[in-house]
Amino acid sequence: MTSTAQEIIPSASEQLQQQVDAIREHANTLLDESTRGSKGQFMTPSSVAKLLAGQFDNLSGELSILDAGAGIGSLTTALIARSIAEFSPISVTANTWELEPVLLDYLGQSLALNQTLCEQEQIQFESNVHPEDFISSAVELLQARQRGEQTVIFNKAILNPPYLKIAASGRERNLLRNVGVETGNLYSCFVALALMLLEDGGELVAITPRSFCNGPYFNDFRRVLLDQNALCKLHVFESRTRAFKGDKVLQENIIFHVVKGRSQGDVEITSSTCADDPEPQIRIAPFNEVVSPSNPDRFIHVVTNDFEAQIAKRIGGLPCSLDDLGINTSTGKVVDFRTRENLRQDPDENSVPLIFPVHFDNGSIDWPQKGIKKPNALARNRDTEKQLVPNGHYVLTKRLSAKEENRRIVASMYTPDIADVEMVGFENKTNYFHANGGPLEPYFAKGLCAYLNSTLVDQYFRQFNGHTQVNAADLRVLRYPNTLTLVRLGQAVQSYDQKHIDELIQVLIDDHYAS
Repeated sequence: MTSTAQEIIPSASEQLQQQVDAIREHANTLLDESTRGSKGQFMTPSSVAKLLAGQFDNLSGELSILDAGAGIGSLTTALIARSIAEFSPISVTANTWELEPVLLDYLGQSLALNQTLCEQEQIQFESNVHPEDFISSAVELLQARQRGEQTVIFNKAILNPPYLKIAASGRERNLLRNVGVETGNLYSCFVALALMLLEDGGELVAITPRSFCNGPYFNDFRRVLLDQNALCKLHVFESRTRAFKGDKVLQENIIFHVVKGRSQGDVEITSSTCADDPEPQIRIAPFNEVVSPSNPDRFIHVVTNDFEAQIAKRIGGLPCSLDDLGINTSTGKVVDFRTRENLRQDPDENSVPLIFPVHFDNGSIDWPQKGIKKPNALARNRDTEKQLVPNGHYVLTKRLSAKEENRRIVASMYTPDIADVEMVGFENKTNYFHANGGPLEPYFAKGLCAYLNSTLVDQYFRQFNGHTQVNAADLRVLRYPNTLTLVRLGQAVQSYDQKHIDELIQVLIDDHYAS
């Protein structure tokens, strides 16, 4: 071998991670593909594990690690490997929770490899494997702590928790309520409990879906995350598929680093194409840009560059909330599968229009439509009356945007001339803007529809909404131009051509900040 092509020998820490990743790849083949999704079993590749371990500020001294849903121990391994390579640990206690019997033997193998390396480095090592439910175990530990009993202390938590919803009346939710937490997904449940178990000054790093950043379902989780803790780092991926590409996970993930009990400072925001991107984009943002003090729901905005920061400033600085405008937005009242006997494929004299997202057509409503799978009408009777609204001008948005659509918010305007009826129905997969349950003023509605369809609003919306669902609550926290400006915008709109709308919105925003 020549001097210019010498073999690079991996360090002991790197060799450890390679060995454990090989164990992960083998164990992956033994999992039941038919149940992996329902169990949330997506193990962490080495590159992602290293990225999580790289978020910690200090891995010296006595480390007591919490790893819930540990799989075969990839995250614990990455943390220990980095502590040995870059810090000065005195002792390591690895506390892992894993329920899957197939994985427990491999977890033991990984921990044995970690022990070997620690002993070679003269670092005291102990491992505690808990083949039990983490939620039950964590709640027991927290309740014991509340009683003043001596319990295990953790100072580092590293998590890739399962991504599954839990029922409002389920066992997990009841356990959580016993320690004062309300959340509806296993991943937020695991993170909340892990954070509560940490000692003051302890660090938590997790990779989860971005969905906790907004929406009412995660209000209490954001309280646990942000109250008396410091959100220090956020890392987002530009691709929805690259973090767990081997497992074909279509999920918009985020990595976050929290220090318990620390005063909040600026937030380091990183954006990368994948876990091993050699040139990630890094930005330091003031906390009030990430979590606006004017938003009581404390949505988390991920602003990755100065251009996005300018968008946040321009849209976030507009003068009005929906309350200021005297309007509101609600989810469509008609749930089609609950009223099948009242659905009509074709309208008749005893029915009213029933508007689905399939009726949206470039800012307007195309109704009725032939040959579609969805019904066009709903029978009007005693059972359906409360699900209807008075005919008039409304702005509707899709609650779910399709993959091929360029915008998250897709708005169309319903007008009273669509059908000669007194009432109309909006299906549950739509949101609709209204004035105290009734129609909007025509030009106001047209301006509002144009505003919502603008590229600028879409770019702003993506900063706090990390999935394709658009809830009424998300639309309520947007900022809007004032009534007069929206009316003037509606009068100026000639079509819903994207370029035309964006030019009008740009003038509108410029005029607002010039005045």
